Amino acid sequence: MEKVKLPIKVDPVRCANKRLDYQGVFAAALMPRLAESTLGIHGDIDVSLSFGTDAQGLRVMTGHARAQVALQCQRCNESFDTAIESEFTYTPLREDAEAPELPEAYETFEADEFGEINLVQIIEDELILALPLVPAHDNEHCAEGRYDLSYGDIPEAEERPNPFAILEELKRK
Repeated sequence: MEKVKLPIKVDPVRCANKRLDYQGVFAAALMPRLAESTLGIHGDIDVSLSFGTDAQGLRVMTGHARAQVALQCQRCNESFDTAIESEFTYTPLREDAEAPELPEAYETFEADEFGEINLVQIIEDELILALPLVPAHDNEHCAEGRYDLSYGDIPEAEERPNPFAILEELKRK
């Protein structure tokens, strides 16, 4: 399948009315904040977007973004490659409009004076939010992870009688 470059700005209302679907890539060079937050971005960022209208009549943009990045392991300080992914749902709001009752999964964004949104900025924000708080290798791949072992068996806790069992007996009488 051919990798298609996505538009940087779109009109979400027009796209929702036409029920457009986009599937393509953004160049890593378009996302400097993501590059600063990682040790580097490998390849292009894969994105799929769907525009439409939900049951409430709200125009929505749902999407999925995936990027291969290099991160620094916080246990051994070595770099490792990992995939970060994000799924999101947005609905556009006008600056002067009052926010309607929105489902919990919806995020909002404001369109510019031409009614367009910057897709690159939204995708970059979503991928930055998807970065792990404490990046680390899997234990079997990390030089320091092999020390994360537990020794011996943990004894099972004894079953203790419920201290309120007597109150239950009094309640029955």
